[in-house]
Amino acid sequence: MSEIKALMNHQVRLASRPSGMPTQENWHFASEPVGNIQAGGLLIKTLCLSMDPAMRGWMNAGKSYIEPVQIGEVMRAGGVGRVIASENPLFAVGDYVNAGLGAQEYCLIEKANIKRSGIFKIDPSLGLTTWLNVLGMPGMTGYFGLLEVGQPKPGETVVVSGAAGAVGQTVGQMAMLKGCRVVGIAGGKAKCDWVVKELGFDACIDYKNEDVREGLKQHCPDGVDIYFDNVGGEILDLVLTKITRGARIIICGAISQYNNTTAIKGPANYLSLLVNRARMQGIVVFDYAENYPVAIAEMSGYLKEGRMKSREDIVMGLESFPDALLKLFNGENFGKLVLQVAKD
Repeated sequence: MSEIKALMNHQVRLASRPSGMPTQENWHFASEPVGNIQAGGLLIKTLCLSMDPAMRGWMNAGKSYIEPVQIGEVMRAGGVGRVIASENPLFAVGDYVNAGLGAQEYCLIEKANIKRSGIFKIDPSLGLTTWLNVLGMPGMTGYFGLLEVGQPKPGETVVVSGAAGAVGQTVGQMAMLKGCRVVGIAGGKAKCDWVVKELGFDACIDYKNEDVREGLKQHCPDGVDIYFDNVGGEILDLVLTKITRGARIIICGAISQYNNTTAIKGPANYLSLLVNRARMQGIVVFDYAENYPVAIAEMSGYLKEGRMKSREDIVMGLESFPDALLKLFNGENFGKLVLQVAKD
């Protein structure tokens, strides 16, 4: 235990709230002793962190679905790690876990915060980074957003933006498994080729090099029954012109709007919802937390059978956190963006 007390914990803390794109000045690198483990608590060594567009919203002071990260706090981040000390009978040293670890090398979780951390054991044989992608928060978002909110039926046409990203790849694969026709929207030929040739989407529109309106006309001749929106802005407006009667639009994210310094642009074509008796609904993954085991069981089965794939884009080192976050908003990541903090 004396070895544990001697550990220094390097952390990324929020130094100030950004205006527009985050900069290095918004972060403070700190270090402090790990501290003492109390009865019922445990200490986790962080191995990998999930880098998510939602982090940008958590940096803002405004009211949202979750409390903002406070100035001076360790930046909120989900991650996978290994238990290195435990005073809790539910977790043993050596267990691999998924939890809200924060952007730091070690996470000390007190007994009172066990539930709030969302901690659960994971099977490392499925790949640690997979637990931050298809079997992690992005995968849960895609699974419940599509199945609970979208309610797909065989033969329907599903369009998903950010198709090569973390949520998008899960949505598209699940839609295909449920018998739907799937059209992705992604940025760049390499991503579109991967979505079609590797994941099996029926088509993918390259918004960087193609006319999205024309692409929707070509690949969705009978309209769009379900649209899973990860980007907002102009693309949302264009898809709204193609929805069918009774369509379902799932609002998951609006990455095109997160760094705006002016008011967020809402959908100009929202009256299409009226004309088509359609429904637009938001998805916040935490609302489905008690049912995560159901989704994990189903999708881990697909992964083992080779019916689903999980692609991650890995950046090395906690010191890379600020630059890694920017990759999300520059469209540089290919697959789920993961920050590897330490080797196992």
